Amino acid sequence: MGLDKVALSDGTPIDGPDGAATAYRYVALNKPRGLVTSTRDEQGRDTVYRCFDGGDLPWLAPVGRLDKASEGLLLFCNDPAWAAGVTDPATGPDKTYHVQINAIPDGALLRSLHAGVIEAGERLQAKAARLLRSGDKNAWLEIVLDEGRNRQIRRLLAAFDVSVLRLVRVAIGAIELGELPKGQWRELSAAEISALARPGAGRPW
Repeated sequence: MGLDKVALSDGTPIDGPDGAATAYRYVALNKPRGLVTSTRDEQGRDTVYRCFDGGDLPWLAPVGRLDKASEGLLLFCNDPAWAAGVTDPATGPDKTYHVQINAIPDGALLRSLHAGVIEAGERLQAKAARLLRSGDKNAWLEIVLDEGRNRQIRRLLAAFDVSVLRLVRVAIGAIELGELPKGQWRELSAAEISALARPGAGRPW
């Protein structure tokens, strides 16, 4: 997949190197931990595009982000209008995460995550939070967000002196990570694409 991005804001397909219109493509990647969500990195770190090496794909831009320490479902496409709908903070789909923490949560913590806090002038809160499973010293939570803020889950938990050990995004709206192997990608189905499209977008699925 080439690295020269031609971003069109009106939803027109991005042209290929021969000038012909490139068909819209939509891809789900299981992002491994340690990769940066960018085309190039000034510090020379590996980026998510390493996972597409050898793939028969046109240029695809990431739809949203996952930070270097996070892993899981990351979408890519060459349809700017569709991407804008998915990432719209007001109308975009919920995002679901499985989060391993260094504590055993009680009901009060889960209620507090839902109620939220003000941190650095921003309101951080989970749409939903529940316990998945726990051990002797740590536990896994399922946290659902209905808006995207930088490092929101990590900052929200840190406000209650809880650290994140692992953070995996498992779903974006109706699109699930499922059994997709780490570092691998797959094409989205027409039903998945439509499920995340803005009403009336008129995309020719």
